[in-house]
Amino acid sequence: MSEQKRAIIWDLDGTLIDSSALHWEAWQEVMTAENLRLTYEEYVADFGKRNDEILRGRLGARITKADIERITRVKEERYRELLRTRGLKLLPGAEYWLQELKAQDWLQALASSSPRVNIDAVFAALGIARFFDVVVSSEEVEQGKPHPDVFLAAAGKLRVAPPRCIVVEDAPAGIEAAHRAGMKAIGVRTTHPALQADWVVESLDKLQYSVFSLTKNC
Repeated sequence: MSEQKRAIIWDLDGTLIDSSALHWEAWQEVMTAENLRLTYEEYVADFGKRNDEILRGRLGARITKADIERITRVKEERYRELLRTRGLKLLPGAEYWLQELKAQDWLQALASSSPRVNIDAVFAALGIARFFDVVVSSEEVEQGKPHPDVFLAAAGKLRVAPPRCIVVEDAPAGIEAAHRAGMKAIGVRTTHPALQADWVVESLDKLQYSVFSLTKNC
């Protein structure tokens, strides 16, 4: 593990990009086609979790592994189609902090509940792959958020001890995962107004550099 380096581990959806409307539309279409029900309130409550965990949590034993894989495939294909046709933007402050932290020699990772093909689609649309030293997607870990696996995997790839990592997240499941990984968390209230974290901001453009001192004595 690196003795000196510190790392920022970014979530993607809802933290760096506002993709919630595209995901919600894709979920509505696939669930309607399957004669299944997912309310908007349920969708918001599950934001940040992997699709398999969302479906198991909402539908329980009546959904099979094959159904989960099929629904997930259709839903994510529809999401990427919407992304290509409607476009996507970084949230306010996201590009500034990606550039600034890179310039300040912080290691940066992306650790997302999204499949890698979705991450690659976002990278292609926005040209932000250059900011990240490592990327960890949902397929690379056994359990999704709120389990800490994805953040621990990112720290391991970076060779940075968890206490020297700061996670930036918008969802309660992600904040819980960060804390379970032994990391500090910055919460961005883009999707959950009542979000609790070690440091909370309304948006990334309101973030102050002083928050990154959270790891200075670790």
